[in-house]
Amino acid sequence: MHRDRQTFREWTLVIIMKTKISDLAIFGGRPLFTTTVHVGRPNIGDRQILLDRINRILDDRWFSNNGPCVREFEKRTADLLRVKHCIAMCNGTVALEIAIRALEMKGEVIVPSLTFIATAHALQWQEVTPVFCDIENGSCNIDPESVEKMITPRTTGIIGVHLWGRPCDIASLTRIARRYGLKLLFDAAHAFACTYNGHMIGNFGDAEVLSFHATKFVNTFEGGAVVTNNDDLAKKIRLMKNFGFSGYDNVIYIGTNGKMSEISAAMGLTSLDSLDDFIRVNRGNYERYEQRLKDIPGIELIRYDVGQNPNYQYVIVKVYKEKASLSRDDIVKTMHAENVLVRRYFYPGCHAMEPYRSYFPHAGLLLPNTETVLSQVVSLPTGTSVGIEDIDRICDMIQFIMHNTREIAARLADGQQRN
Repeated sequence: MHRDRQTFREWTLVIIMKTKISDLAIFGGRPLFTTTVHVGRPNIGDRQILLDRINRILDDRWFSNNGPCVREFEKRTADLLRVKHCIAMCNGTVALEIAIRALEMKGEVIVPSLTFIATAHALQWQEVTPVFCDIENGSCNIDPESVEKMITPRTTGIIGVHLWGRPCDIASLTRIARRYGLKLLFDAAHAFACTYNGHMIGNFGDAEVLSFHATKFVNTFEGGAVVTNNDDLAKKIRLMKNFGFSGYDNVIYIGTNGKMSEISAAMGLTSLDSLDDFIRVNRGNYERYEQRLKDIPGIELIRYDVGQNPNYQYVIVKVYKEKASLSRDDIVKTMHAENVLVRRYFYPGCHAMEPYRSYFPHAGLLLPNTETVLSQVVSLPTGTSVGIEDIDRICDMIQFIMHNTREIAARLADGQQRN
C-alpha cells in the first residue's frame, strides 16, 4: 500500500503554483497535476499476498463454483459483520436483484432518488416500480416521513440506502415497514464495516446488500454480497445465485448465475487483510480535508458521526452558490481542467435518468431536498493512492477558486476557458 501511494506521488511530482486567474488550466494555464487524480482509485493491499493467492488458485484449477477462497471470504465477512449469513455474488447489482426477487417484492418499492442508478434499475429490471421519495436535508439519507407519504396499496417494500457510509434512520424505517407489513432491504454499498447504534451494518431489515466494486475501499475487483440473519432467506438466495442447484444434478428452484469467482474472492480476502489500514488512511485523509477546508467560505464538509464507526470512504462537500458566487458545476469544470476529477454524486438523480424521467416527468416536484443536494454536492479524491501532499494541493486549489469566484464566473460566462 505504501508503494502504491509513493508511485502515484511520483506521477504528480511537478508543483504548479496558482497566483493569478490566468494560471488556472481552464484559462490556459498548466494543470495542477500531470495525471488525473480520481475520487475512487482502487486499493490493492499487499500485492505479494494477492499474487500468492492467485497462484494457489491456478495450481488448484478451481476458478469458480463455491471454491475455498469464496467460502473463506463469506465466512470472514460474516464474522466481521457479526451476521449469520453472507452470500457472495459476482457484483452488487446482481446481489440487489436476487435479494429483491427472493423477498418477493413486486408492485411498487420506495427508494431514494439520491443513490446509484443500480438501486432503481434492480427493481425496474424485474418490472417492479421504483417510487422515489425525498431525503433529509441534513443527513442526505432517505427521509422516513417522505417514505410514509409514498405508501400505496401497491407498495410491497422499502429500500433504504446508507449514503456515503452514513447509516440512514434504520429505526424509523423498521417501524414503518412493520406497521404496513412491508419488506425492508438496505443498500449498504457505501457502509461496509460501519455501525449503527453499536451494531454492525448488515444486521438490519430483511437483508442488506454490499458492493465490492473496484472503487469501494474493500474490493473484489468486481463483486457484491447479500447478508442476512434469516436462515430461510439465505437458503433461498444461495439457490437463486447458482441456477437453483441443490447438490449435484439437482435443480429445485429457478435461479441465475450470480456466483463470485475465486480470483475475485482472493482480492476480497487481501482487502480484508488490509481493512484497518484502509480505514486509517481514509480517516487521515478526511481529517486533513476537514482541517484545510473549514475556513473556506461557500463550502461545507459533510461530517461523519464518529459514534457510528464510519469507514471514511467518501469525502463530500456542499457548495453554496449564494455564498460562493460560483456554481458547483463551474467549480467541478475548473477542477477537472486541473486533472482533479471531483464528482457530482449522484447527479442528476435517478428520477432524472431514463427511463424514470419519462415515466415520472414531474417527480422532482416531490423531491425538493433531493434536487437541492444534487446541485450542491462534490466528492473529493481520497483512498490509499492519495497522499497528504496531494490533499494539500487540492485544498489550495479549492481555496484559490473560492477566493476568486466572481472573476472566474465572469470569465466562464464570457467563454474564455480553453477549448
